[in-house]
Amino acid sequence: MNVLNLSAECYPVAKAGGLGDVVGALPKYLKGLGVNAMVVMPYYERKFVSENKFKSVYKGSSKLGYRTFDFNILKETNNVLGFELYLVKIPDLLDRPDIYSYPDESEQFIAFQLAVLEWVVATNKPVDVFHCHDHHTGLVPFLIKYSAKFNSLANKVSVFTIHNAQYQGWLGWEKLYYLPEIDGAKGGMLEWGDCINPLASAIKCCWAYTTVSPSYLEELKHHSNRLEFLFELEQQKGIGILNGIDIEVWDPSKDPMLSFNYSKTTIKANKQKNKIELCEKFGLNPEKPLITFIGRLVAEKGADKLMELIREISLRNLDEFCFLILGSGEKEIENDLKELQTYLKNYNCYIGYDEELSHKIYASADFILMPSRVEPCGLNQLYALRYGTIPIVRSTGGLKDSVIDFENQGGYGIRFDNLELMEMVLALQRAIKLYQDQKKIDQLHKLMMGLDFSWNKSANEYHQLYKRLIKIS
Repeated sequence: MNVLNLSAECYPVAKAGGLGDVVGALPKYLKGLGVNAMVVMPYYERKFVSENKFKSVYKGSSKLGYRTFDFNILKETNNVLGFELYLVKIPDLLDRPDIYSYPDESEQFIAFQLAVLEWVVATNKPVDVFHCHDHHTGLVPFLIKYSAKFNSLANKVSVFTIHNAQYQGWLGWEKLYYLPEIDGAKGGMLEWGDCINPLASAIKCCWAYTTVSPSYLEELKHHSNRLEFLFELEQQKGIGILNGIDIEVWDPSKDPMLSFNYSKTTIKANKQKNKIELCEKFGLNPEKPLITFIGRLVAEKGADKLMELIREISLRNLDEFCFLILGSGEKEIENDLKELQTYLKNYNCYIGYDEELSHKIYASADFILMPSRVEPCGLNQLYALRYGTIPIVRSTGGLKDSVIDFENQGGYGIRFDNLELMEMVLALQRAIKLYQDQKKIDQLHKLMMGLDFSWNKSANEYHQLYKRLIKIS
């Protein structure tokens, strides 16, 4: 079985969030099940490319409206990720350092999708399943069904994974001419909300779509940025599969980014050693419970509530905890969080992102706070559990599916329901009280680190989905 994953991100090549982590791990675990899982993504002028070897396997050209563009398909030659990796390089379009935020982003991702399909058709590359990830690849299910140029692929299975339905890749109809000739009667399969909507089109045209947690699948019928009715209409094609994590990358007993590695039996001493080192760097007291937030500083993650929460909990529990934030995002939130540094001694923040620092924080913190408004799956809570760091989460999406409150049977985290100040204050107060019961903390550490949130189960669910769809193709 040959599965071609199309994505804008793949760790460690280029990553902006959870999408990159998923695409960098799932194919490796599918390979263990006998699936020839491959990844094709845009070329980015980044460290991974300069440090690894690539060879050109195909050169071609295509049209983006009236513009002809040349493209080069590059294959990584040493299989360093555990699966075949291909990059699509297009001069002056896909040869830049950043993943997103260019003014011609829509042109970039349309050209990417067209180049991939041109390559597959021209080389007769064996592909049984096109697995498309998020709106950046959302036009592929439509194109292989309704474009004469790619009609040789019309019977190929397409699976679409929704990592975040808030971002849909909206395009004005004036950009329809970017696409090759299509069946005019099927133009409605591109449309939602009076525009071309790649994410909506993928949901309509794919054979099956997946969400990155079962709860998120249900939530999309009620909160999906104006796609609610579409998810009701297409619900028979949907399946929720909780993301896993790559336990080879996220392993505190072997993690090369840590000063002190540890397992379930050595966590008590060595987690504290990591904490002492981290607190010394950021001017915090290692004897106090360390609460952290890691992620994008945007309202979707509840980051706009952090300043008010930290001030309030500081007034109520002065010097009873320390708080450390790692992330970047909206400038107003960044500035608010930097301002806190001027008058709170038990607080610090690092504005930006640093992969090594994130590993050190997971290995040092006592608690991680995730007050998300929307969290399709969430991976931070899974990394935290792997490192014996207790998650404090709002009950939504994948957070609800993966974290059980410690006061319930078999529980190991702290949950709250609403993004309201007093509910979050109560959750942090519960954390501070829990920290004082070190016997209970020791029990939770062993329980959390023994949980299996690897990709093994999730990869098998994807494998079964592929097999079912291929059987009926």
